[in-house]
Amino acid sequence: MRIGTFVLAAQFPGQGPGEALHRAVRSTEAAEESGLDSVWLAEHHFVPYGVCPSATTLAALLLGRTRRIRVGTAVSVLPNHHPVALAEQAALLHLTSGGRFSLGVGRGGPWVDLEVFGGGLDAYENGFPEALDLVLDWLREPRVAGRGARFGFREVAVVPRADELLEGPADAGQGGAGPGGAGPEVVVACTSPKSVRLAARQALPMLLGMHCGDEEKAEMVALWRTAAREAGHPPEVVEGAAHVSAGVAQIEDGAGEATELLVKSMPGWLRQGLDAHVTVDGRHRVMRDPVAYTELLCGLHPVGPPRLAADRLAATAERTGITRFALLVEGSGDLAATEENVRRLGADVLPLLS
Repeated sequence: MRIGTFVLAAQFPGQGPGEALHRAVRSTEAAEESGLDSVWLAEHHFVPYGVCPSATTLAALLLGRTRRIRVGTAVSVLPNHHPVALAEQAALLHLTSGGRFSLGVGRGGPWVDLEVFGGGLDAYENGFPEALDLVLDWLREPRVAGRGARFGFREVAVVPRADELLEGPADAGQGGAGPGGAGPEVVVACTSPKSVRLAARQALPMLLGMHCGDEEKAEMVALWRTAAREAGHPPEVVEGAAHVSAGVAQIEDGAGEATELLVKSMPGWLRQGLDAHVTVDGRHRVMRDPVAYTELLCGLHPVGPPRLAADRLAATAERTGITRFALLVEGSGDLAATEENVRRLGADVLPLLS
């Protein structure tokens, strides 16, 4: 069981972005000190839901401040980036960190980001497979040309090569950029059968969202395995895929105490953060009720005393086969409470899972 944190750099009401980013940095340092496996960083633009606009930049800072923990993006929004530029950053972080970087990618949403960064709605609706293929080519091959509908360019040399790591990855159990790959691990955020099949064709592990329960995640893992087998991947690759389950964690002495804390703090952040999203084409959005959503998350994930938290993580692993977790620990919105939450995950929950 590998337990990591999921960091949004959430800006709670009454806070500034600097406070949110400081909490993100400190929670990562606390995660390493507490023996956790990884930290996963989210990318958002123009909204206080998360004030980290570049997950790779923050990853570079955190890789420099830590020595053991794995740092990944969850996710870098591919339509907002040129895939070669993102892959170059991934290779750089992989090589300079001794193999501790994971690149998580996703297609994001139909937000105004697409207008600002120039990708346009087509990049969101149709361009993700081409962009993902180009990222993977860059991380696997010595020379790459762009031959797709959106990215066309002459063949160029890949510098630096992601497979030129002098020392082995910090965790040999992590996959590379594909079957047998020696570059950084690539993980794909999956929210639909289409994205599950896309990840499976490349044998890339999935990142599954906080809002999904165990049954839905188990169905997505089963679909991934079927699609991966159909793509010709060998049984050891299919069964050994290290998918990641996102969730929320709040460790307190009582279940009611933990839930009460999050129900008091999270809805204000969710309301101001989610309401700030603007669609690129004016399409209608149906927003979740912040209180009901918080209560849903508390019921799905390790929110409560250590024994309950460990049991919920173990139950998810048993039902889905997923043994890697990225847990949101900043739900209190408070720096000291977040650090204590991380400490208790390491000190009180991890021993119950070993």
